Amino acid sequence: MGDEQVKSKKVREGQSKLANQIRISYLLLLLPSIIFMVYAFYNLWKVNERYDEMLGSVVAASEFSLDFKEDFDYETYLVIVGNVTLENSKIPTYLSAARKIVTRLEDYTDDGDNKKRLESVAKYLDNLEVYIQRIQSNMEYDDRYEDNITIWENDVQIVTSLIQETINEYVYYENKQIQTAQIEAKKFYLDIVKIMGVIFVFMILFVALLSFWGPLWITRPIEKQVKSEQKQLRKAEFELLQAQINPHFLYNTLDAIVWSAEAGNQKQVVSMVGSLSDFFRSSLNKGKEIVTIREDLQHVRSYLEIQQIRYQDILSYEIDVPEEIFDYTIPKITVQPVVENALYHGIKNKRGGGKIIVTGGDLGEYIQLTVKDDGIGMSQERLQKIRESLAMEKPEDNTIYGLYNINERIKLSFGEEYGIGIDSTEGVGTIVNIRLPKILTEIVKK
Repeated sequence: MGDEQVKSKKVREGQSKLANQIRISYLLLLLPSIIFMVYAFYNLWKVNERYDEMLGSVVAASEFSLDFKEDFDYETYLVIVGNVTLENSKIPTYLSAARKIVTRLEDYTDDGDNKKRLESVAKYLDNLEVYIQRIQSNMEYDDRYEDNITIWENDVQIVTSLIQETINEYVYYENKQIQTAQIEAKKFYLDIVKIMGVIFVFMILFVALLSFWGPLWITRPIEKQVKSEQKQLRKAEFELLQAQINPHFLYNTLDAIVWSAEAGNQKQVVSMVGSLSDFFRSSLNKGKEIVTIREDLQHVRSYLEIQQIRYQDILSYEIDVPEEIFDYTIPKITVQPVVENALYHGIKNKRGGGKIIVTGGDLGEYIQLTVKDDGIGMSQERLQKIRESLAMEKPEDNTIYGLYNINERIKLSFGEEYGIGIDSTEGVGTIVNIRLPKILTEIVKK
């Protein structure tokens, strides 16, 4: 019995020692992985934080460039014609808010050239204060009205235009920095995936010596995490592309507003400014990715109202979507790029006028929105190439990247069974169908 007890004790000691060795081996295996993952996630967090700063910089600058010129010019004019006094006007508020935005942007940007642009904007704001003081001094004399109008036209409006152009340049170069940072982030992400792959293989070989189920227990969460991060990365890329403002559309619209103002078309100016404001308000939309069909159609309506004034000789439109589908969800800025394609690739290339019709309805298992135009259409070969490009992981044809982006965002948000379908007949027109799930806004909020 004594020998058996000794043997039993030795067995238990051996088992305990083996267990401790296994625990130490696991610890030695996991410790470098834990250190590496902490390092990797810390750097990813820093990259994301920098992204947020750059995006915040672009958004703040975009809001400044969109609103400041029109508001300041109009308020100055009201002071000159005597509708409001300088003390009661919003001019001091506009200047103060503009300086605060410039200060915020100086904190955001690391680019030396952009810091110089912001210094120029600060000097322009100083000039505006000088012009306002001159206008105030002239208003003490009855015969200085024409001098004030001259200051408004030749000084104030030119300087506000310079401010707007400088801020737009700031936005452009900040966007270039974002693209550079995105490339670096992708490279860093791929390096992390490679290193994690090496660690993963080593862990599989090590754990396979101990048990059969160990590798499965380890690999499943890792694979799930990698797939989730890849999906989130693709989603972030599309959201970043979606958030960028088209400067050509903004410039052309502002030019049209100036022409209308010079022609004395006050109602048309008010209409275009209102539509432009609604358009960009819908584009920003408090950062929401998913909106209601009602909100997305309002964005389309604002866009078409602006374009109809610019292309009144060739463009007419109709939006006929039943209200019963207005509260269903849709990715933000889905219909407008399709309408833009219909205008620029269909109607503008056609002799004479054309019409864009936006319709929609509940088709039972899903919601469908349709954008139809009677433009030049396309050949069957071109149509087939577009359909094939939409199905690819990355389109070969950059001209359809807008449609591809919409299609991918819908699939990422709702599933592969939803997205875009396109049909066209050369010389007749094009039809784009957008298939969406029947998901109400309240369900998304919950």
